[in-house]
Amino acid sequence: MVLSQRQKIEEAKKICLAVFGTLVFSIGVNVFIVPIGLYNGGFVGIGQVVRTVLVEYGHMDFGSIDVAGLIYFLCNVPLFILAFHSLGRGFFIKTVICVVAQTIFLTVIKSPAIPIIEEPLTACFIGGIIAGWGVGITLKNGASGGGQDILGVYFTKKMRNFSVGKMGLIINFMVYAVCAVLFDLSTVIYSVIYTAILSIVLDKTHSQNILTEVNIYTKNKSMEIRQYILEQMGRGSTYWEGKGGFTDSGTSIICTIISKYEVTQLLRYIHSIDESAFVVIKEHIDVDGIFFKKL
Repeated sequence: MVLSQRQKIEEAKKICLAVFGTLVFSIGVNVFIVPIGLYNGGFVGIGQVVRTVLVEYGHMDFGSIDVAGLIYFLCNVPLFILAFHSLGRGFFIKTVICVVAQTIFLTVIKSPAIPIIEEPLTACFIGGIIAGWGVGITLKNGASGGGQDILGVYFTKKMRNFSVGKMGLIINFMVYAVCAVLFDLSTVIYSVIYTAILSIVLDKTHSQNILTEVNIYTKNKSMEIRQYILEQMGRGSTYWEGKGGFTDSGTSIICTIISKYEVTQLLRYIHSIDESAFVVIKEHIDVDGIFFKKL
């Protein structure tokens, strides 16, 4: 399906906001967390740990370049292939853009030689709030920073009762287990506190999986709307034929379950092809069955 000019502008805005989210995250990590010797979770944390091992144990000198961002990018390369083949073109493109942007930001944003906030617990709170807000912005605009997010979405589609959050927990456990072996225990404890705060702020910023029931009443655009829901949003729908109580004329009713932030996208499309369509939206519903929770 060819996007209209308005839809292209909206998509461009989402990409810009998603990239802005990676900038905010990188500032939170490099300005507040790295200077006090703490480690992020996920693939960014893997990059940080590998960098420390190369510098401290491999005695490699990278000058003023923080290679953690580059290592993070290299870890994502095989996952790009997975995203392209399994998770859809739109998700793939946005994720590649955000991973490249985040790699650049993590590499060029210099960590201060003297920590801005020297008290570790306070730094954890400030860094966690800023980084969590950044990740939430990125996810809220339909993209991801790669890494465990790609794996989480992939396994959520393949396995029932799995989630992106569970994949994050697995990766974080592995990262902090290595940290516990290589570094002192206090580093691990503070890093876990930082990650917990990041996760809480992320959830508050990104409420993508608030489930929403949408019932669409349309007289002559049922097939187009159902195809759009399936092909462009990756969602299923159920439809049936009814009659208007006032006019007694035929109408199609389409029911679909989507996330809160997909509602605007769907409404924009519906109104672009059927100005007389009637839409009923119900938020905070419960679903029992196979339902793919997106980022």
